[in-house]
Amino acid sequence: MARIAGVDIPNEKRLDIALTYIYGIGRTNVVGVLKEAQLPPEKRVNTLTDEEVNKIAKIIEKGYTVEGDLRRQVHDNIKRLMEIHSYRGSRHAKNLPSRGQRTRSNARTKRGKRMTIGALKKDDRIKTDTTTGTAPAAEVKSAKG
Repeated sequence: MARIAGVDIPNEKRLDIALTYIYGIGRTNVVGVLKEAQLPPEKRVNTLTDEEVNKIAKIIEKGYTVEGDLRRQVHDNIKRLMEIHSYRGSRHAKNLPSRGQRTRSNARTKRGKRMTIGALKKDDRIKTDTTTGTAPAAEVKSAKG
């Protein structure tokens, strides 16, 4: 396994696909990196020489923000938005979508598992009343009348 930017690149994959395993390097950036390194994208990682791996590593290190630095930069940007109390920052703080998506339906990934708020079914209400120790509403009415 070749190691570039602190990431083990899979051996059996094509070079253009394998480089996308690095956080911050996508398909578009791979084209530029390989063109600058003068390497064919269809070449397999296990056929690379140490010199070619070093060439790719230098190009990525010099021209791109990747891995830990990029993650830190993104985290700092989100933290800054929350500190200045912008709308986007407040959406991040509440763990809701920040780019205008609807949340009445959907947004399950951000909001998590469904939780019913408000009206309960009759069976559920009876169960919660018996566990808390209070009498159900029907029994209270009959005792008064």
